[in-house]
Amino acid sequence: MSHFAYMVRCADGSLYCGYSTDPIAREKAHNSAKGAKYTRSRLPVKLVYAEEYGDKSSALKREAALKRLTHAQKEELVLSPTNRIK
Repeated sequence: MSHFAYMVRCADGSLYCGYSTDPIAREKAHNSAKGAKYTRSRLPVKLVYAEEYGDKSSALKREAALKRLTHAQKEELVLSPTNRIK
């Protein structure tokens, strides 16, 4: 099973970082107000970054690292040409 660290862009322009085994389904959950409390008041959200890992531990570590980045660093990562989700 694959595990992902992901980011969604909220309607207010902020970026939310999370972990999921299915980031597309997680985006749908966020948009149906069944996601994180943070995103419920900032709908809709759009998946803008997802990075796949082979194990849960690595994905959770990456999620934690993403959350420590500044907004500018997150934007740079999202806009990177190697990011396949636009």
